[in-house]
Amino acid sequence: MLRHFKAAAVASLFAIIACNPAFAENRLALVIGNSAYRTVSPLPNAESDAKRMGELLGSAGFEVMNTPDLSQDDLRKTIAEFAGKLAASGPDTVALVFYAGHGIQVDGENFLVPVDIDPKREADIPLQAVRLNDLLNTLNSVPNKMRIVMLDACRNNPFPTISQTTGRGLAMVDTRSGAPGTFISYSTSPGAEAEDGTGANSPYTTALLNVARERGLPIEEAFKRVRVAVNDATQGRQVPWESSSLTSDFRFFAGDHPTQPDGQAASGTTPAKASSARSTDDWRRELQGKDPEVAYRLVIAEDSIEGYEAFVVVFPQSPHAVRTRHLADRRKEMIAWNTAVIVNAAASYRSFVVSYPGSDLAPTARKLEDRVRNRSLTANAAVVPAAGAATPAATPTPVSLPSKAAGAPATCPCTVAPPPAKRKVDTRPPMKKAETPPPRRVRPPIDDDIVIYTSPPPPPRVYIPPRVIGDGISIGGVFGRPSGRYPSGGYRPPRYSPNDR
Repeated sequence: MLRHFKAAAVASLFAIIACNPAFAENRLALVIGNSAYRTVSPLPNAESDAKRMGELLGSAGFEVMNTPDLSQDDLRKTIAEFAGKLAASGPDTVALVFYAGHGIQVDGENFLVPVDIDPKREADIPLQAVRLNDLLNTLNSVPNKMRIVMLDACRNNPFPTISQTTGRGLAMVDTRSGAPGTFISYSTSPGAEAEDGTGANSPYTTALLNVARERGLPIEEAFKRVRVAVNDATQGRQVPWESSSLTSDFRFFAGDHPTQPDGQAASGTTPAKASSARSTDDWRRELQGKDPEVAYRLVIAEDSIEGYEAFVVVFPQSPHAVRTRHLADRRKEMIAWNTAVIVNAAASYRSFVVSYPGSDLAPTARKLEDRVRNRSLTANAAVVPAAGAATPAATPTPVSLPSKAAGAPATCPCTVAPPPAKRKVDTRPPMKKAETPPPRRVRPPIDDDIVIYTSPPPPPRVYIPPRVIGDGISIGGVFGRPSGRYPSGGYRPPRYSPNDR
């Protein structure tokens, strides 16, 4: 009998797991609540927010790491420990991080602020705080099913010495440009500040605790309702924002999706199509004929520039028109700022300053523009030598020296091989060799050179150099070689030719 009871219990348990996705997957959560700051005013609700969220996530099937009031070293060690547990849990694990505390942006990057931070200048923030991108990269480096990050961290900048140069709120992070399967929720819009609240919890955590308990509610729909609830609680001063690249569905608690009989969601808004597929004209047709309050809640739930612009056009006299126009303008500004940071060029920062000269991020843009331009000039100076400058000859590194010592200055002349001796180059033009005439070829005598004379007898061969003796009379030649007979019977010496010598 007992054996049959155990078998039935096991079968029931497997049936529950099979029907409940919340228990069919591994769930691991890191909950951080930084409240007791040492150098600035503490945040009364951060610790309470983390405690309540830990309880909610535990009931939703998460294994929760609760870590309140973390210092710089403890925050980094805790993130590393969570990554180790996530790796051991396997690839079919949902990783969730909830952070309540101070957050700040510096040079377009978001930082989580530990309780022992004490910055004296803006440059101290990257050294003492933890980059949000480092947290995201750590989660992405471990194989897991999806990553959910919820940041109740957009409070006002608590450091007055650097508050004039860092910009308000947190910068935008688009999960679609990173690894798929990531969901990030901010307690307020990019570039805006969140409120700590006057009750036991912040407005963001209060709304999340109420909405997340609804069974069968997809996470995207859940945070639409959170956005409307926080907007109502703060009279429009705070509007949460999220970015999603999830490839699979997630629900805090399994169950049927709750809807009202008229097809509206529990918050009173109608689930709409994805905002990326709806233009301003689509929104104008959607809002025409609706009550201004209902239309306002619709555009707040979707949180798109197109929806905000359409609301201002359709309801220009609504008390929400000014607030909605501000949301649209600030979102455009933050998108432009995000683009400038991603491009990270002098031209992109200059374009932002030209478009938004009065922005709280303009001083940072000018600083980054100068930094990028100076870096480019330095790089060019290192690559291109000055005109007319001689390129120094490289000194060979001895084989016996280690590689790290190659760039170090020599401390002893004997440790560095002397440079090779330069060969002397003779720059004088080559001397021309004296041209000597080829040897003269003497023609051997032939039979025609032999002549027999009868009279007078042939004289002996005598050579007299030719010379002029006057009146154009020239004498000289080879005598003793008759040239033939003449009609007068007289004798004339032959003409001399140099070839006859």
